Parts: sequence; C-alpha cells; structure tokens
Amino acid sequence: MMSELKSYSVAANPVYHDGNPLHVLFAGESQTAPLHALGPKIYDYYLLHCVEEGRGTFRTEQRTYELGKGSCFLIHPNQLVSYVSNPDVPWRYRWVAFTGLAADSKVQEAGFVAGEPAFPIVSKSIISYSISQMQAAFYTKKESAHMASLGYLYLILAEAQDILSSQSSLTGTENQVQRTVKQMILYMSTQFAHPVSIEQMCDSLGYNRAYLSRIFKKETGLSPVTYLLKLRIDKSRQLLRERPELSIEQVAASVGLTDALYFSRQFKRFCDQSPSAYRSQTRAGF
Repeated sequence: MMSELKSYSVAANPVYHDGNPLHVLFAGESQTAPLHALGPKIYDYYLLHCVEEGRGTFRTEQRTYELGKGSCFLIHPNQLVSYVSNPDVPWRYRWVAFTGLAADSKVQEAGFVAGEPAFPIVSKSIISYSISQMQAAFYTKKESAHMASLGYLYLILAEAQDILSSQSSLTGTENQVQRTVKQMILYMSTQFAHPVSIEQMCDSLGYNRAYLSRIFKKETGLSPVTYLLKLRIDKSRQLLRERPELSIEQVAASVGLTDALYFSRQFKRFCDQSPSAYRSQTRAGF
C-alpha cells in the first residue's frame, strides 16, 4: 500500500541564523501518505515546496490550488495555509525554509505576487535538485554548508523569476521595451571599463542592433553609441578628479578607451576642454 511507502527526512543548517540578510533554515523531502495533511497553520518563515510526484491540494486564505508533479508553492510568513495529499496518488515533494532581513525583498524581486504563491516549473528545472543539494550539504554539518545553501537558494529564486516573469501580465510591448532598455543600460554600466562594442552588447542580449538602437533612442533620447561614450567620459571625469596619480592614458584605459588620442578628442567634445585642462581646473578648486 502507498501509506506503507511514506518517508520523511530533513536536515537543518548547521550555522545559526543571527540576523543574516538571507538564511536557509532547513531542507527536506517526503513521500506522503494518502490524505496526509498539514494545517491550517501559520509559519514565521518562507517555505517553498517542489512537487516531484503525485498530487495534492494547497489552500491559502484566498484560494485553493490543485497541484501535481512539476508544481511549486511558496508559503509566506504569517499566512494561514493548509495542504493535503491526494487520497489515490499522494504527492512526494521537497521543501526548503528560509528567512532573513532581505528575504521579503528577494521574494518580491523574484516576481512572487501576494495571493499567487503557486507556479509550474520548467521541464529541466534545477529547483528540486538544488533543494536536494542543500539537504546533502547540511548533512555534512560543515559551516560551509551555509554558504552553499545560499548559492542554491539564489539559483531557485532566479529560476522562479524567469518563470514568473514569463507568466506576468506585464508582458506588453511597451513594458518589454522598457525592460530591454534597462538591460542595455545595466550592460553598459557594468562593462564600460572593457573595450566592448554595441555589437557585442546586441549579441549578448540576443537582439538585432537596428531594433535595439531604435528603442534605446526612443526611451533615452540618445543612441547606444552616444550613451556608452557619455558614460565613459563621465567615469573618466571622476577618475581625473579623484585619482591624480593616474596618467591620461591610464584613465582612458580604465574606461575602456585604449586610444588615448581618441579619448582626449571625445572628452573635449563632451566637456569643451582637454582631460589635462579639466584635471588642472579641478585641482585649482574651480
């Protein structure tokens, strides 16, 4: 009988939670018995379940979800919930509990919306695997297990973000354009110190250059080429002010422009003076 095959195991984080921004408390797995029920009850931490086999019912104060293999549900702190396994095909699931000062913001960043705690996972999901690896790490009782568990938790939240963003109702053309432009700005803001090109950025983001240039200029008023160059010049001004020991060539290289002559010419274009004149002016206290 299925009830005779029930199992349960859980492993706790060997590192004590002491106000950490994010902290995994424990991870476990269970093959439940038919009609195995928990709640209604309230937890004071986040508790994510990943259903590997079988079916069951998850209830919040707002909704009831009939869930099966390939589903996840996230229990929020202080939320009254209950869940029960199916009488014929009781579910087998893994779970991970986490908390921390940054837990709320990370959950929101992943795209979880109040009242919508359940979501399907992709065919090659890493969520179940990540939870099993957390549990295995905790069984070692090493302090390094804490750091490993955070890595796996971030992988889980990243996959959830991908899934939830694709399901979001905010997938209209305008919002997609805004998100793409933000990705472009983030790319340039983090890569400006390297001799990257707009073509490389387009390849990285997986879009045609003409399309990206068009939407970027519409949103920002600048072409991507001009924006990246302006970003580099702005960063160089900061270096010229704050790092007097650097040569002009070193400043240019530090903002991704390996040709010092080209850098000086573009600096004068944006600032109406040469880099050396700008540095002398700031040193004089003007």
